[in-house]
Formats: sequence, C-alpha cells, structure tokens
Amino acid sequence: LKLEMPTVNLDGEVTVLATVPGVVQSLKRCAVTWQKLISRVLEEQIKNVPQGNSPLAEIYLWREKNAILSTLTEQIQLPEVQKVLEILREAESEFTGELQIVLRDLKKHQMQAQDSAKFLSTLERHLKNLSTGTGVDVISSTIPSLLDALRLVWIMSQHYNKEELMVPLLERISWEISARVRKVVDLQTLFKQDITAAKKKIKEAKNTLEQWKKCYFTTCIQVEESGSKRYWKFDVKRLFEKTDYMVLICQDLYDIFQITEELHNVFIPELITVSENPKGVDELQREVNIVISPMEDLSFDPFSMESARDWAFVMEEFREDVMVKIVKQIFVQNLKDPPLYKNHPPVAGAISWSRSLSHRIKHTITRFQEEEELLASERGMEVKQIYLQVAEKMKEYEDKKYHEWRERTEHMLPLLLKDTLLTVISATEEPVTTKKSVCYTMNFSPEIQEIIIETKYMEQLGLPVPEMARYVTLQEDKYLRYTSKLKVMLDRYHKLMEMMSEAETKLLDHYIQELSRILKPGHKRLTWKSVGIGEFIVQCTQTIGKLELLVHQIHNISEDLSSKLRSIESTNLFKFPRSKNGDKHPGAKEFFDYIKCERAKEVEQLVRKYSAIPQLLIEVERRVAYTNSGKSPKLASYYAYWENRIYQVLTQLIVKNLQAFDATVLSNVPLLQVEAVLSASEITLQPNASEIEKMTVQSIQDCVEVTKHFIRWMHGTCIECPPQQVRPNEVVTFSFYSDVSQSPLIIEQAVLVTQNVQKVLASLSKCLNQWKRYDLLWKSDRGTVLDRLAAEKPACVIFDENLQFYMKVAQEVTQQPLIKDEQFIRLQLAPLAFAVQENAKSWVMSLGKLLNKLAREEFFSLQDEIQVGVFNL
Repeated sequence: LKLEMPTVNLDGEVTVLATVPGVVQSLKRCAVTWQKLISRVLEEQIKNVPQGNSPLAEIYLWREKNAILSTLTEQIQLPEVQKVLEILREAESEFTGELQIVLRDLKKHQMQAQDSAKFLSTLERHLKNLSTGTGVDVISSTIPSLLDALRLVWIMSQHYNKEELMVPLLERISWEISARVRKVVDLQTLFKQDITAAKKKIKEAKNTLEQWKKCYFTTCIQVEESGSKRYWKFDVKRLFEKTDYMVLICQDLYDIFQITEELHNVFIPELITVSENPKGVDELQREVNIVISPMEDLSFDPFSMESARDWAFVMEEFREDVMVKIVKQIFVQNLKDPPLYKNHPPVAGAISWSRSLSHRIKHTITRFQEEEELLASERGMEVKQIYLQVAEKMKEYEDKKYHEWRERTEHMLPLLLKDTLLTVISATEEPVTTKKSVCYTMNFSPEIQEIIIETKYMEQLGLPVPEMARYVTLQEDKYLRYTSKLKVMLDRYHKLMEMMSEAETKLLDHYIQELSRILKPGHKRLTWKSVGIGEFIVQCTQTIGKLELLVHQIHNISEDLSSKLRSIESTNLFKFPRSKNGDKHPGAKEFFDYIKCERAKEVEQLVRKYSAIPQLLIEVERRVAYTNSGKSPKLASYYAYWENRIYQVLTQLIVKNLQAFDATVLSNVPLLQVEAVLSASEITLQPNASEIEKMTVQSIQDCVEVTKHFIRWMHGTCIECPPQQVRPNEVVTFSFYSDVSQSPLIIEQAVLVTQNVQKVLASLSKCLNQWKRYDLLWKSDRGTVLDRLAAEKPACVIFDENLQFYMKVAQEVTQQPLIKDEQFIRLQLAPLAFAVQENAKSWVMSLGKLLNKLAREEFFSLQDEIQVGVFNL
C-alpha cells in the first residue's frame, strides 16, 4: 500500500502555496485518493477474521493488521504528506475535516492492532507448543504458563481486555487442546497398542483436559485477586462443554482397557490354570475379543457430542456382554481354587473374591437401572435374570466357606494353643560333649497366624467370628513379640553353638548343660497359653548372653595362641649368608656354620613364644574354672587340644623349612662355593663330596632337633615336664622331638633333600671328569720318560713337537671356564686349572733342560772332533 504523492512543486512557504488555486486543487485530488484508500483498508481490516480454528490464527491476524495499518501510518507521518495537509488546512478547505476523521480512525485502529499484536506475541511460544508439541505431556506443561500469560494480557493490554476478544481466543485454545487429545486418542490405533501403553495415553489425555479447566478457574481467581476491575466471568459452557464431554469419553475408554486388562492378565490366565474345559476358556477369550473389536472401527466419532447416544449404547453393550457373562463363567470355573488378592488368607480371600465379582456385575445392573429402557428390553431382562442367578450362587458359596472355617477354627485353635513353645530337633539324654548339641525350633503353628489373619478379614467383611479367635487376634501383637524374640533368641543360641569348636564345646560343657536346663521348660512345660513366656525368654536371653561373652573372651585368647603358633610355624630355620660381592660366595663349612648360628638365634625367639602359651591357657582357666593352676581337670581336654596343635605346628615348621631348603638346593642361584683341586694326583672337590653331604645331613638333623627345645607338658596340665633321671648318670627331658622326628613327612622330606644334594654333587663330579684328559701330566713318571727320550737321542723336531704339546695344554687351560654353577653350588675351577698349567710348564722346563743337556753334549763332542781333525791336519 502506497500513498500517491502530488505532482506539483511544493517548494515554498505553506501560506504562499495555500493561495495558489492550482496547487490547492491538485492537493485536494491527491487527498481524496488518500481518504478512499485508507477508508477501504480500514473497512477490510475490520471485516477480516482469523483463518481456521487455531489460536495462532488470532496472532497472525493482529500481526497482519498491525503491519498494514503501520505502513499507512508511517506514510502519513512523512514530511511531504504533512506539508500537503498543512497547505489544505491553511486554504481552509472543507475537505480536510472528513480527511482528519479518517486519519483519526486510522491512528486508533493502528494503535489497537499494535497493542494486540504486541501482547498476543507473548502467547506465541505457548500456542506453538500446543499445536506442534510431541505429546500430551507438552500440552500439560504448557497450559499453566499459557493461562498465566493470558492473565497478564488481560490486565496490562489497553485493547485486548474485552470479553468479545478474549472468549473467542479461549475457545480457539480449547479447540486446539481437544484436537490434540483426539489425535492422541485415536481409536483405530489405540486398540492395536499394548494395553498398558494405551491406558497411560488415555489417562494422560484425560488429565490434560481436566487440567485445562482447573487452570482456567485458578486464573479466574488470580484475576480477581490482582485488583483488576475486569473479571473473567465468561460463559463456561461455551468454553468447556466439549472438553468435559471428552473427559467422560476418556474415562469410558480407560474403563474398557482396564476391564480388558483384568480379563487378559488376571481372570483368563487363572481360568486356563484351573479350568477342566480349555475350549470354554478359548471361547471366553474370543468373546472378549469380539466385544472389543467393533470399537476399533466405529461408524461415528465418539468424541462428538452429537454421537453421545450411540456411544452410550456401545458402552452398555460392552458392560453387559463382558461383565455379566464373563464374571459368571469366572465364578463357576474358580469355585474350587479361587484366585486370592495379595496378602489375603484362603477363606476370607475366597469370600472377598466372590464379593468382588458380585460387585462388578452389580455395578453393571445399577448402570442398567439408570437407563430404564435398557433394563426393560428383552435383552435387559435376560441380563437381570443371569445376574440374580449368579448372585444367589455367590451368596451360597460365601456362606459355605464361612461356616466351614468357623467350625474348623473352633475345633483347632484350642489344640494349637496347647503346643509347647519349642520343639527339640535332635536331643540326647547324655551330656553334651560335642559340637553337635541340641537344636531347637520355634513351635508356633502357621495355622494360628492364619486364623488371626482370617479373623481380621472376616470382621472386615462384617462376619461374626468365634470368641476365642477374636481373643487370640486381639493378642496378635503379644504373640508377634513372643515369636520375634524367640526367633532372635534361638538364632543367637544356634549361632553360638556353631561358633564353638569341638574343643571349646568340651571345655564349656558345664555352661552348655546349664543353658539346656534353662531352655528345657520351653519344650516340656510352657505352652502358648502359659503366663511366664516373657520371663522364660528373658532368662534364656540372659544365659545365652553370658555364655556368648565367655566364648568371645576365649576366642580372643585363642586368637592370641593361634597368632603365636602361626609365628612359630612361619619361622625360617635356614637363613643363608649373603655374598659380599657378586662372585664371592662362602665355602661349604662357612655356609653351614652361618645357618647353624642364625638358627640358634631363631630358636631363642621360638622358645620365648612357646613359653608364653601356658600363661594364656591359665587365663582361659581363670575365666572358665576360676583357678589359675595350669592343671585344672576341667581344662584337661583343652590343654590336650592345644598340645596337639603345637605338635602339628612344629611338624609343619620342620616340613616347610626342609621344603624351602630343598627348593633352594634345586634353584639355579649359587649360595656356596667349593674348589676343584689336584690332590695326590687326583682331581677332587675341596671339601670333598662326602664332607659336603655330611654337613648337609647334619644341618637337616639340627633343624629337626630344634624341637628338642619345646618341652612337653605333664598329662592333664599345661605345665612343662621336669627332667627325669632314668639312670644314675642319665637325665631325660621329654620334648616334642621324639614325636616330630618320627613323622613320615619329615623323614620323607629329609631323604629328598639329601638325595637332591647328592645329585648336585654327582653333577659336579661329572664336570671334573672332563679334566681327567690331563692325567698324563701328573700320573706319568717324568724321570723315566725323560731318560728314555735321552737314550733315544731324538731329532730336534721331536723335542719341538713335545714342547708345542705342553705349551698348548698350558694355553688351553687358561681358556677354560673357571666357574661352574650347579644349582645352589658354585664350583671354582681356578685352583685346578692353575695346577694343570703348572704341571704343563714343568714338563716344558724338564724337556728344555734335557734338550739343552743333549745339545751341549753334542756340541762338546763335535768340538772334540774338530780339534782332532785340526790336529791331524
């Protein structure tokens, strides 16, 4: 839209131009054109209405109005247009009055459009969420903020605060919400979905519709409380009639799915389990599906208020077919074993189940009675007759169940209350001397608890109960306390018995027998009608507590004893010397002397630990027998138990140390060294193999004899035996050595170590055999060999060959490895190599002397011949 501008020249003063007739006439024509254009536009905009039912259309309408009218208003404000208007006013043209009226209308409508567009823009985000949100949850979260924004528009807007504007907008919002809900609750897809998902979708849709109305009334109150004089007193029926109807339809749909779910998930599976007629169950399943299937493809829109009567007939038919007939079949099929609600007892649960079925069909008949024409029809009369027959059978079923329960309760309850508190699982008249002591169980019959529960539910159902059953039920809390405390007490008792070893059970025999005496009334005299149950539980609990304390004290001392024994068992009796540098290792004697010395230090520590054990046992004696002699008859078996433990520990001490020493022998880490030497024309070890084996055997024997330092106790005590004089000059000390040394494990391990050392020594001897190829150097008679050689007077080349041989031997020896590691022994070959080399050099010297002697003799003989020849000449 563009205003046509005048073609005349407007340069000059307004007063001057207003006197020029041609200019005024031209400007009048132009103004007439403006007036017609503005009037036409205003008329069009007043008649313009939103397109469609969406509330967004209202925003777009006012936004468009504002854009058009603002364009005209901005052009009117142009300097050129304002000068035209001034000239016409100066010329006192009659036309200017009509034009000013049009311009005022334009300004008024432009301001209204601008105000409306500005305030309605604050609603745009919320309205877009309504129209394009992904689900009803988006709508639900949008409604409160949308109504809050509408309230602000109503209060603050100068124009959009009238009922004739706000009500149509609210109608459009209501339409948008109902349209979105109808899209979500689409029957064609809804009945094909999972029942749980469909129920959730319907419930969310119903809640959204209800929230819309609830939030509206909340906003009405807020508008009044804001102090505004303009209240929201709009036509509620106009705004919510359709959404209220949709809420009812959603509830009906939810009921359909709820009933269908119960039939599929509860009743039909139960029928399949208990029914003797599977075909009947299948038929029932088909009936359910047949009733529901037409709803997937209705010939009318259930959300349309025009179809309300059609929908009512659909719902009544559903209730009639599904509820009355199916409930009847469910009742008949489940009579023998009715399904129970959670936590319901068998009898009261069966009666509750029957009454719930009765209530279902009664509810259906009540709905029929609200529609007289339905009940009066032939179909309605048939349904009523079926209902009356089923209701009568249900009543007979309930009465029979009740009377049977009452008779049984009156007979059984007195007998059950005569039961003793406890039952003995395994009992013996002999004293308890083993860990397998008497075990008890609580003798509270589950039938009593069932009777109590039945009684409570029977009273809830309004049925009279036997007097004794009511009395017991009133005492339920007391029985629960008794059973709970008895269970705790018995758990403590059995846990206490389990935590005691056989030795501790024998040690505490007197205390256990006393506890059995305290428990005896529980399985001999006291019944559930007795008065002293509480005192019995307290006395038992106190006695158990005292024994628990004593057992814990003994366990603490036992742990100290075990700790000392573990320390003894883990002692290292074969501590090896460390080499001062990588190549230097101690000799065999130094090695075994070091082990012996370190072992002596460890033995001192072991004896100290062993000597502390009797004091700990005396502490046990003090707590159990109230004496501290170390020879209490009550602890005789306990002393014997720990003495046996000490024997086992000492056996393991020796076995583990021998095993560790054996592993060291077989390892490839040298710990001691021996030398290979030439002694008396024989290659041998220094010390020799026999001496090394003897030192090994002695070290093993010393290890076993460590147990001689552990003195045995006198019989029935933890006091060490004094030395015994068996002969005038012979004193015997009783130690663990005599028993430990005979252990097959120790003997076997000692033999194994010795054999492995022998194998190592054999390997070393085999290594020395390689040097026997040099035997001729020292085993040949050098004098004889040299005399024979001198007699032969061989050529110099023979001497050269012999010299080269011995020099080669001397050289070859220096190139041989001088160290040989054989498992835990390092063999030093340097002394042997040196001896071989010295023998070879000695042969070289001897041959050299012989050669020199023979050469001198030959020289002097030749000299004599020369002199004789010269003389003869």
